[in-house]
Amino acid sequence: MKHELIIATNNAHKLQEIQPLIPDHFEIKTLKQIGCTEDIPETADTLEGNALLKARYIFEKYGCDCFADDTGLEIEALNGRPGVYSARYATDGHDFEANIDKVLGELNGIENRKARFRTVIALILDGKASYFEGIVNGKIITERKGNQGFGYDPVFIPDGYSQTFAEMLLSEKNKISHRARAVAKLVDFLRTEK
Repeated sequence: MKHELIIATNNAHKLQEIQPLIPDHFEIKTLKQIGCTEDIPETADTLEGNALLKARYIFEKYGCDCFADDTGLEIEALNGRPGVYSARYATDGHDFEANIDKVLGELNGIENRKARFRTVIALILDGKASYFEGIVNGKIITERKGNQGFGYDPVFIPDGYSQTFAEMLLSEKNKISHRARAVAKLVDFLRTEK
């Protein structure tokens, strides 16, 4: 029998990345499928805090096992910014073109382009919280390349590669991405639990 898990997102891109990574014996349901249309607060000042806020909200309101993630782009020369504020770095409303412009502007003339994507997943299973982290190191380039993916993907090249995430096929990105690494840890944990 399939074990039902809610993924606390309405982000179609995120769902597209995560869905193929989850084994068949889990049935992933979206917020839309459980009738959750409200905006879940992301008011914590850490990725861990935001992921837990979202997962706990669903668990408490809908009584379902749930996982949620939060991801940040952490740039060394900017003291880890935009970090937890990655999605709303330039504006309040997930305007990634403006966010990329702001990052590129702040890095203008700076040689150190080291950065990393970090994803934290909070899982609430039978009322107990667990965390899973995935990190991919890389660098920020000076101009956008590629049109796959979303967010900062057009300006991020992972270490050991010559293409940005936005130039890679989703299947290729899924092998190495921060989210894929966090989801792999989540899946390993779920295999031992259910």
